[in-house]
Amino acid sequence: MRKRRVTRRASKKEEAYFARIQSLVMNVKTKGGVRRKDAIAGRKRVYLRIARRPECLAGLPVILDSTSFDVIAALLPAGQTPIYTVLPEAMNVKCNDRCNLPSETVQKTDVQNVFSCRMKQWRQDLPPTSVIITFHNEARSTLLRTVVSVLNRSPEHLIKEIILVDDFSDHPEDGEELSRIHKVRVIRNEKREGLMRSRVRGADAATASVLTFLDSHCECNADWLEPLLERVAEDPTRVVCPVIDVISMDTFQYIGASADLRGGFDWSLVFKWEYLSQTERQARQKDPTQAIRTPMIAGGLFVINKAYFEKLGKYDTQMDVWGGENLEISFRVWQCGGSLEIIPCSRVGHVFRKRHPYSFPGGSGNVFARNTRRAAEVWMDDYKQFYYNAVPLARNIPYGNIQDRMELKRKLHCKPFSWYLKNVYPELVIPTSEGGPGGSLKQGTACLDSMGHLLDGNVGLYPCHDTGGNQEWGLTKDGLIKHHDLCLTLPVYVKGTTLLMQICDGSENQKWRHMEGGLIRHTRIPVCADSRYHAQRGITAEKCDSNAETQRWHLYYHNH
Repeated sequence: MRKRRVTRRASKKEEAYFARIQSLVMNVKTKGGVRRKDAIAGRKRVYLRIARRPECLAGLPVILDSTSFDVIAALLPAGQTPIYTVLPEAMNVKCNDRCNLPSETVQKTDVQNVFSCRMKQWRQDLPPTSVIITFHNEARSTLLRTVVSVLNRSPEHLIKEIILVDDFSDHPEDGEELSRIHKVRVIRNEKREGLMRSRVRGADAATASVLTFLDSHCECNADWLEPLLERVAEDPTRVVCPVIDVISMDTFQYIGASADLRGGFDWSLVFKWEYLSQTERQARQKDPTQAIRTPMIAGGLFVINKAYFEKLGKYDTQMDVWGGENLEISFRVWQCGGSLEIIPCSRVGHVFRKRHPYSFPGGSGNVFARNTRRAAEVWMDDYKQFYYNAVPLARNIPYGNIQDRMELKRKLHCKPFSWYLKNVYPELVIPTSEGGPGGSLKQGTACLDSMGHLLDGNVGLYPCHDTGGNQEWGLTKDGLIKHHDLCLTLPVYVKGTTLLMQICDGSENQKWRHMEGGLIRHTRIPVCADSRYHAQRGITAEKCDSNAETQRWHLYYHNH
């Protein structure tokens, strides 16, 4: 017997949700040119049944069936069924399908910054921008979420167009349907081109004087655009980025990030977030809205003057797929007369995925190494040797012809990398002979690994890959065990303490002796670095035992 359908009147919040959807659909025209005013009506009850589920009310992910509410379905002609494609997007797409419009409320951690930004008055003569979003096999609902947030969270007169560059996705209809939204244009590549060439194609097609690049899995926050456009309007050689908040890949919860961060890198040329210095943080207390100079940008989200982008050489279009382009453009901007800034009053959420959802022709490791090597060869001068010392296998990766990029560097009268280190990133510690040769500390087939952690992070064990990076350690003559500018530290003189990475200052709690037989013994108390609890707590300081396999560390120097 078929269950009777129970309906109820929509709440005010739900009606507001529908109104937001309908405001979009009202701007969508069918092929016949008639507005589909009734596109939502038949789906309200479906959404209400979903919205009243217990897990939904509790704020938990909702696993939906094929009848789930879908704005794209509302855009289709009556009677046409949307195609749902199962793709390895590396995130909870079903949750996002339920949340395919931007979130109503956003968690922000920087309260003082939020208040100060609301008090700011932005210029009234800001130029409109072309928003360029490239995608390849992006989940339809995620891409829609990005586009809708741009339209809903931006003053209408400041968005000249949204250009979606479809990098030869498996299902071209995903982009084609979005082209029916007001101000959205779709360009489709005839073959897979990768991020850099796709962005250049979008920039070439743009008609606004300012370009805004976004990833395809973002959510723009309220008042995100004006602070960025104002900085570029004041100085066209500025390249500016928002604070990048976190959108959970599992629940799509929006989580505010600290504004006290900037972008950096280590000698393996892997991007990392790092905290501002104490002096810089104190200065921000006086004016939390001031721009933050950053040595490096994450690369996915930034605003740049179009004429300056073209003068600067756009992207290195010989780079493939993804990776390394943020290094290259960051070096180029700084060394060729521009500047990079993070603007605290601008916030955009981003889905950070644990793995790439699409294929890399040639393998992701080789592609990233090739792109990174191109950046190092062009912009780092003799300092590129420190990169090769950190990632020895990169020497064997062909990087192609770079003559045109070297000619660009000469034409723009760009400064040497030594200038960049002195004036932009003096905090990057330059390896010296006193730092000890780099190598791996091994236990069988596992190696001591920073696990990607930064200041005050613990260390662990990970299968050896012999490429340096997180497993690159140096033993100095004065007893320090260094990972770039961080040292292995015993924070308190107590047995069982978890070892941390802290700024190298030569203090007693950072001094060790690598004993015959492999023990790494602290010089102050009789404890040794031990991996027995690495899965739960990281590497700990335990009573020294020459018979314990978990305390035997063998240093293997890399063959530079």
